[in-house]
Amino acid sequence: MAADPDAMTDDEPAPGDRVEVRDGFEGHWQRGFVVDEVTPDGYRVRRVSDDVVLPRPIAAAAIRRERRRSMWWI
Repeated sequence: MAADPDAMTDDEPAPGDRVEVRDGFEGHWQRGFVVDEVTPDGYRVRRVSDDVVLPRPIAAAAIRRERRRSMWWI
């Protein structure tokens, strides 16, 4: 998979930052996660909907800051 310009690389996320995670099946960005912990293996993220920490660390290339939704109709 090619490097994604939207993935976090320069600005390291901190615990509490809302992020999107790239899903491993279709490569789409999924919203609704918060960085729980930064580890040497990657980022531990927590799902906002049910407050569950995902079991595996997420690599930096598969995480980006949550984008705000556009309100183009206003």
